[in-house]
This record gives sequence, C-alpha cells and structure tokens, in this order.
Amino acid sequence: MAAELTKAFPDADVRLIPSSGGVFEVMLDGKLVFSKKAGRRHAEPGEVLRLAREALGREGGEAG
Repeated sequence: MAAELTKAFPDADVRLIPSSGGVFEVMLDGKLVFSKKAGRRHAEPGEVLRLAREALGREGGEAG
C-alpha cells in the first residue's frame, strides 16, 4: 500500500508506523482518512488511494 501511495503521490512523505492491537489508520495532512478500528474492517484494495485522492480533491490518473 505504501508503494501504491508513493507512486500516486511521488512528492508525499509516506511512512509506515508500527503499532499493535490490530490498529491500522491512514492520516493525510493530520486528518484521519481511514481507520480499521472505527470501520471494524480492513481497507479494500485501492480504497485508501481513492480516499486519499478524494481528500486532496484529485481524480483518477497516476499523477500526484
């Protein structure tokens, strides 16, 4: 997933931060984009990328 986000947003600072307890959260500009805990499920393939694009107001394409 980090590779997918880095490819779509080459200028972004993408970091994986280890956690425990099954926590999986994606933050973008300090805002929660996806939370496994809140949604009680893991992200579907491509879902986090779609949510990131929506949060940034970007549609389709590979360009960041």
